[in-house]
Amino acid sequence: MRELVDFIARSLVDDPTQVEVKEFRRGAQVILNLRVAKEDMGRIIGRGGRVASAIRTLLRVAAGQQGKRASLDIVEPE
Repeated sequence: MRELVDFIARSLVDDPTQVEVKEFRRGAQVILNLRVAKEDMGRIIGRGGRVASAIRTLLRVAAGQQGKRASLDIVEPE
């Protein structure tokens, strides 16, 4: 699942070297933190949050196929 989010994010941003995905597990729950460059936040979130919502939907489907639950947090760059 980490690889899926990493691939999607790198495909969307202008600077793929700044994409960082960290994975945390709590039992069957998987939490992914996505961090991108400040300039690319708009590309990841999208207009009205549509892109972020689509990424989360794809992640939920991939997790469901593995019998897990997953969530995606987009971390604000510093």
